[in-house]
Amino acid sequence: MKTSSYLLLAVLSITVACSRTAPEITSGDEQRVEYPVEHEAIVLGKRLDDPYAVRNMRSALNAVYPTKAGRPQIGITDLYVRFLPKDTDEYDRLADMGVIMYDHPLDYEIVKDGDYYHDPELDEDQITWQYAVVKPDFNFPKDIVYEICDSCCIPTIRRTVRSVNDEIDWEAVEREAYRLTGNEDKLLPQTKAGTSGCPSGRITIEDDKYDDGQPIGVAGVMVSVNSFVKFSSAYTDEQGFYQIPREYSSDVRYRLIFSNRKGFDIGLNLILIPASTSALGIGSNSGMDVQVDKYSDRKLFSRCVVNNAAWDYFEMCEDELMPVGRPPSNLRFWLFQNLNASSAVFLHQGVLLNMDYLSNLLGLYKFLIQIFMPDITLGLKNCADYSEIYAAAVHEMAHASHFMKTKEEYWNSLIGYILMSFFTTGNIYGNGGGSGAGYCEVSEMWAYYLENQLFKERYGKKSPNYSTTYWFSPQVLVNLDERGLNRSMIYDALTADVVNADGLKSKLIELYPSEKNMIEQVFNRYSE
Repeated sequence: MKTSSYLLLAVLSITVACSRTAPEITSGDEQRVEYPVEHEAIVLGKRLDDPYAVRNMRSALNAVYPTKAGRPQIGITDLYVRFLPKDTDEYDRLADMGVIMYDHPLDYEIVKDGDYYHDPELDEDQITWQYAVVKPDFNFPKDIVYEICDSCCIPTIRRTVRSVNDEIDWEAVEREAYRLTGNEDKLLPQTKAGTSGCPSGRITIEDDKYDDGQPIGVAGVMVSVNSFVKFSSAYTDEQGFYQIPREYSSDVRYRLIFSNRKGFDIGLNLILIPASTSALGIGSNSGMDVQVDKYSDRKLFSRCVVNNAAWDYFEMCEDELMPVGRPPSNLRFWLFQNLNASSAVFLHQGVLLNMDYLSNLLGLYKFLIQIFMPDITLGLKNCADYSEIYAAAVHEMAHASHFMKTKEEYWNSLIGYILMSFFTTGNIYGNGGGSGAGYCEVSEMWAYYLENQLFKERYGKKSPNYSTTYWFSPQVLVNLDERGLNRSMIYDALTADVVNADGLKSKLIELYPSEKNMIEQVFNRYSE
């Protein structure tokens, strides 16, 4: 947990401003184009006639094959529905059932794209309608409000899918459905080879201080595409490549959804959805490559950096030689461009919400914090480039591993000290005195140490945030590491009963008695 403004973080987050520039995006045909990534609310236009509605697919089949004997019947393959979860528990239940949800209707013209949509007929503190496509035999939860918007036929496009009696060109039927519904402008030019394709591409980002600035993959992020109710998604691999498993005959709308397959979400997608979306606009059905660098849209850039930092951290945790405990599952990040403060509060994991003084402090904002429930917040105002965002992210991830070993009671004591320190000294770390100071001492020694080690491994130099000036001494752990106690060995000592530096020293000696003299020398060197 770094810098000040910690107490006001929740309140200030409501009014944080945003910045915007234009990233460079490469289409599937390798032509570089500029597209402004929008972060405001989606603006809808008129409702469109969905070509995949059963009535329209039946008309299209009749038009393509007007005299065909034994023509197969168009059946219902999917239901276009919308859900109205009353809270995040209901939202998470639907997600756990495999329902992929959009916060805006899929059969409307999008006049202005953006990161989120909220139904104007609903109060702003409600989760908005969530639009999805499910199979006809979907088992709708009885306690979650839903509506069936339409019955659909979404065929698998193979240009010559054999029916019982003959061959049906489903691509031709789909194209005809677009024409009959007035959506012909969304179709790609037809060729003899057919126009359908599975979108694929690569999402990359540049770190100008790493690997000579060569583009690296944005790992494990979700790429989502759709044309009306026909949508699909895929996660990028470690190198940033993705392959959408569904074919399209039309242009498709692309979005990056920062819900990573490692098990963490970045940002909140106003209103009340725990993952940010970056709308990339409409592109070819062959795919879209996205190249991000520090001159790109700031929100997109920082989301990609934090995504990769968290991915790297999870990979580090799974290292066979020096494993460290994994952070909690379903970890939630908030990113704030106009704040300096970062924190590891783990509200989503159950910390703090039952503390009376937090309720008094937040007042009317308590409801929003209870709904959003972040675990890690990152204030990025003074983080100018990839390396500085990376350092801030891995620092808080180090806290996440420590939290997994100590749990809620320990963290309540830690946060209690930080809140009191800010009230009395204006500094979240305080001066090292008073009840609970030891919790801060141990947690920050560990976080600054691990931040520094991971930064050095990536960039070959000390982290710009590595501190040797606070009253606690992360250099103790750095020195222990240099003398043979690696991060995995130190992590094993971060148990819930270790509540100050003396306790940490005793635990290390208990675990590694052969290193007692060395451990005592190092701790004594930095003691007052």
